[in-house]
Parts: sequence; structure tokens; C-alpha cells
Amino acid sequence: MKINRLILSLPLIIILVFLSGCQKGSSEKSGRIIAAITSDVESLNPLFAFSDNEGNISELLYASLVQHEWNYKKGDMDTFPMLAKSWEWNGDSSSITLYLRDDVKWSDGQQFTANDVVFSFDVYSDPIVQSKLYGSFRNFFTDTAMHIDLKKTFVAKSSFVLTINFKKNPSPTFYDIDFPIIPEHVYKNINRKDLITAEKEIKPVTDGAFSLSQWNKNQSLILKADKKSFLYKGGNVSELVFKIVPDYNSGITQLKKGEIDLMEDIKADDYPVISNDGSLGIAAVKGREYDYAGWNNLDPDIYKKTKHVVPNKLFGNADVRKALTLAINRDEILKQFLNNHGEVAFGPVSSIFKDAFNYELHPLPYLPDSAKKLLALAGWKDTDRNGTLKKNGQEFSFTLSIPGGNPRREFTATVIQNNLQALGIKIKIEKLEPDVFFQKMFNRELEAWVAGWTVPIPLDLKSFWYSNLTDAQFNVAGYQNKAMDELLKKIEVSPNSNVKNNLYKKLQEIIYSENPVTFLFWDDKLIAYNKRIQNLSVSPLGVFQRCWNWSTK
Repeated sequence: MKINRLILSLPLIIILVFLSGCQKGSSEKSGRIIAAITSDVESLNPLFAFSDNEGNISELLYASLVQHEWNYKKGDMDTFPMLAKSWEWNGDSSSITLYLRDDVKWSDGQQFTANDVVFSFDVYSDPIVQSKLYGSFRNFFTDTAMHIDLKKTFVAKSSFVLTINFKKNPSPTFYDIDFPIIPEHVYKNINRKDLITAEKEIKPVTDGAFSLSQWNKNQSLILKADKKSFLYKGGNVSELVFKIVPDYNSGITQLKKGEIDLMEDIKADDYPVISNDGSLGIAAVKGREYDYAGWNNLDPDIYKKTKHVVPNKLFGNADVRKALTLAINRDEILKQFLNNHGEVAFGPVSSIFKDAFNYELHPLPYLPDSAKKLLALAGWKDTDRNGTLKKNGQEFSFTLSIPGGNPRREFTATVIQNNLQALGIKIKIEKLEPDVFFQKMFNRELEAWVAGWTVPIPLDLKSFWYSNLTDAQFNVAGYQNKAMDELLKKIEVSPNSNVKNNLYKKLQEIIYSENPVTFLFWDDKLIAYNKRIQNLSVSPLGVFQRCWNWSTK
């Protein structure tokens, strides 16, 4: 109904002004914090919370056995109790006994017990369910379908004492048992093949620091602090709102106006304006994400037809790949596009992993003359002086693919094109729809591309660099090296962290010499926040880690 503003009554004006003031400052008065996310989530079920936002939110609703916090001093994680209030490892770490909290209830009033833990492991590992963690229980007793063998694995000594046994010669850690626990009494009567669609019919029954208050599709998702939770402390944030803000510029405007309190993935260009705003702060998550130029180490046409690995005629030679790295001005990309919010990379292990990082290695400098000499030694020369390198009659030319709608990838691709064309290499930049780009990348169909990876915590690089391309789904460059494979196998089974760290240093040496891809730069992830948020701690684990400890002023 339309209302003529000229004839508003005085009481109505007062009410509207009051409501307007509440909308602008309600987060300050009520302990509400509003965080912007670019799109709505599809699922809050921790079994299927695949995206970062889904994982972040579901972990606030469903508690895990343990929780972690990043320790900057040692460059690793510290583990703390959560649903398990304490634990004991046996002498050879082949089993762990968990002493569970007996004061935790699900949001429907049912008691949390060891049965929920066993049930959760069972469902997460069930091939019928195909949860986000399916296939990741390699240290457990499993059948041929990688489904956990419950009888061999679990011994419930009481409702709150549970022993978990691991298979022979394991290297289990707390990460093997760190995932959100789901309520058995809610899910046990649902056919497991229907679990992925059951969320639409079931109200979430949770036990975390927050409970779901409201989910307005494509608008907002509202969590309320669960005052009955063992994680709740009086005076901390009472309401956490995830507001859908798909447009970046709109998000920046709302941030400045105080309509939202927190926004991730701030562009480097906006850093000065935000840092100069007295009400806003800006923090950086370092060392989790890197960009790289991918060179297909194998012949994509032969691999597509036969799955046989034949070295790529352009990129199958390690010296050629090294020449490409020497020829790309990575400092220019870092300075011009990222305003130096990051650092040049030389491998997949970040300096945040202090004990695993190889400090003896340094990024190759920008040396186009040295690159040209290496290419000539590998047989690539401009023999007919037409400006293009050739070898055995073949021109050095290729297509560099990037996902469309990504300005950083476009800028990077242009720098690479200019740098390599100066050496006599022809490059065509191809923009693909993101879905098409990633499908082709994972099928190893692209010649060359620009993309990025997020480093897993804890470090686990086998799926990125192992030679078995069926098992190593992220080894999209098709890189193969037997010495690397041996290192990755030893890392996987070693229970000693010092041994693992030394193996990772050797792994970096191999990658440094082989240049399977050109590592471009580690990208600082910039996060802007309203300074009224107290106790906010930004770490490599993410901004929402332990956010139930936040408060407002």
C-alpha cells in the first residue's frame, strides 16, 4: 500500500524514525554482528556442506569432538577439548580413548552420547551417502568400499567413554576425528540414499554454539547464540547474521555505512580507503592461497583418448618450464594488481608452516635473458628470424585459458602473454565460463591456464602431486616424479612431525628444480570489519573460527 509522505501523522513519523534508527544501530545495541556473503548456501547439513560458507556455518551449529586454534609462534595448530572434554592415546597411538561431556543436549532436548559419535563416523564413511568426507578415513578399519568397520573401530565403555581403534601402522592425529557430529536419533530412521534431500523436510537439531533462527532464502541466514551451550559465555555475540550481498561494490558501501560489520575478499585497491576509515579495521589471512600458471605436463589429446601419459611437446621438459618461470615478471603482478598484499611463491608450502617450510629456497628472479638461453638449449630457437621460437618445425605457441569474470586472472594472463611473447612464444588468451574452465582443467584438457589453490590444513599434498592421476585428482598438470611419490608415501605414514617436516623440505626441493607449474604468488586474503567487534581473531583457519567468543562494544 502506498502512503503519501506529506500526510504522515506525528506518531507514525516517530515510529518510523525509531525503526530507522534501530535498523542502523541495532547490531550495536543487541550484540548482533552482520557478515556479508556473496551467495546463499545450499545446505547446512555437515554431511554435505561442501562450500567454504556452508562449512563455516554448519560448524557453528554442530559441535565436533575437538577444536583447533592456529598457533602463529610454532606455525601449527593447537588442539582443545570440545565434545570430548579429555582423551588418552595408547602407547603406540593405535587407539584413543575419549571422555565425552555429559552436559550436552541437542536442541530438541535429547542427550548427546557416544552413540551419536559412532553413528556420525558410520554415516560420513558410508558410500551410499557420499558425504563430503567420504574416502578420507584411511587410518581406520574399513571395508573395500572405504566404509568404517564399526566393530573393529569402536568400543563404547559407557555413554560417555569411547575408544577408537586405528588400523595397524597408522599415523592418526586429532584431524582424523575432527568433524561435526550429527544426532543419531534424527537421522537413523531416514534412508541413507535420501539424506542429501532430507534437509528440506527436517528442522536442524543442533548442539553447537549457535542455533538456526531464520533462513530467508537469498537474503539472510540468522543464527542465535545458544545460551544452553557449553560454549556460551554471557556478554558474547548474541546473534550472527549472514547477509547475502552478491555485488562487491554494494558490500563496500554497506560496510562503510555500518549496515554490515564484516566482509571477506576485499580488493587490494580498497585497502587504503578502508584502513583510513576510523570505524573500520582490515586484517589479512596470509599463506593459505596461491595463484599459479599451469603447464600441462602431458599430451592432452593422447591422455583424453587413451589415459596414457605422454610428455607434452611444449611443457614436458623441466628446463622449458623453468625458463617460463624465469620469463614471467611475478613482481609486476604482485605490485600492480595486489598492491604488494602477498609474496612471490616458489612452491606449495607456505611460510606459515614454519617447521615444514624450506628457508634455503628462494623464488627465481625475473631473468628473461636466462630464460631465452634455457629455451635455446632445449632446442627452441628463432631459426628463420620471424620472431617466433620453433623446434623441429613446430612453433612454440599455445592457448592460455582463464575463467571469465575474474579481473586478477585477466591481468595475470596479460602479463604472462606480454612476457612470453617478448621471447618469441605465441600465446592466445581464452576466457571460459567458470564451470567449463574447471571441468576442462580437472579433465586435464587445457594446454595452459591460470588458477589458484588453497593449501589444506593440516598439510596434505598427495592429491596435488602424486603420479597416480586417478588418485591425485588435483594434480591437474599431470606431473609425475617417482622420487616425489616416495616422499609423499613416507609423509602419509610417518607419525613423527619432525620427520614429516624434513620430508616436506625435500619435496619443495624437487618442485623447485622441476617447476611442474609456475608458482606466481601467495595472495593475502583481506578481511574488513567494524571495530566494534571485540575478540575477533583472523587466522589461517578462517575468520569465523571460534567466533562465539566475539563480543561488541
